[in-house]
Amino acid sequence: MLAFRIVILAAFAVAAIAFPRAAIAAEESCPGLVARRGLPIVPASLAADAVQLTYIGHSTFLFETPSGVRIATDYNDFVRPRTTPDVVTMNRAHSTHYSDNPEPGIKRILRGWDPAGGPARHDVQFGDVRIRNVVTNIRQWGGETTLRDGNSIFVFEAADLCIAHLGHLHHTLTPEHLKQLGRIDVLLVPVDGSYTLDLDGMMEVIASINPRIAIPMHFFGLSTLDRFLARAEGQGFTVERRPTPTLTLSRTSLPPTPRVLALPGR
Repeated sequence: MLAFRIVILAAFAVAAIAFPRAAIAAEESCPGLVARRGLPIVPASLAADAVQLTYIGHSTFLFETPSGVRIATDYNDFVRPRTTPDVVTMNRAHSTHYSDNPEPGIKRILRGWDPAGGPARHDVQFGDVRIRNVVTNIRQWGGETTLRDGNSIFVFEAADLCIAHLGHLHHTLTPEHLKQLGRIDVLLVPVDGSYTLDLDGMMEVIASINPRIAIPMHFFGLSTLDRFLARAEGQGFTVERRPTPTLTLSRTSLPPTPRVLALPGR
């Protein structure tokens, strides 16, 4: 059973924050947002305009859509949801981001790299959620060699929300990356500052995407998380520490200015 839900209220009294946004045509909408339009909604415990998000730990989150579709990010053998997801995404930087032994009940497995070589290409409609990816490069473990197309930023479009998981991001984003991403409402951000992108670079990525909510992940203890939160506060973000790992998100309840929400992971 997932932890009780916390509804993000729309009325946040915060100072205006001006972050630069890339001049892209897709700014006003998430490209091809078709999730749940024209699709029957199976009765579920969520409202039709809400998505539930639970931070499981490391880089793994569990989403539940209004029709009850469950999705796990960076699914691996070490940190898993207690319930079997319908769909999983994976990345390949380390074994804590993928699994060669997924649970048999999983209906769809989306790898952020193509084992045959070249970029992975995903644009999948599963129930009331659309899942697509934007490929990036990674550094080879133990060296400076670049592995092209080794990581995917997965974008989940459901209930008129666009949620992006940066995966094991190793570099800042180009205008083409930002164009492919389009409008992102909620951004899941690796904040370790070493294995992925350094903190200066990651803050640049957050500013360029300009989400309404940024949620840190991939941190190693509270000291690593605290370092990121201090940096975010220093750059004008309102920072909240939530006591439970579960949020209920809806487009109407997004804060009016960018905000960082830190969730505890098990």
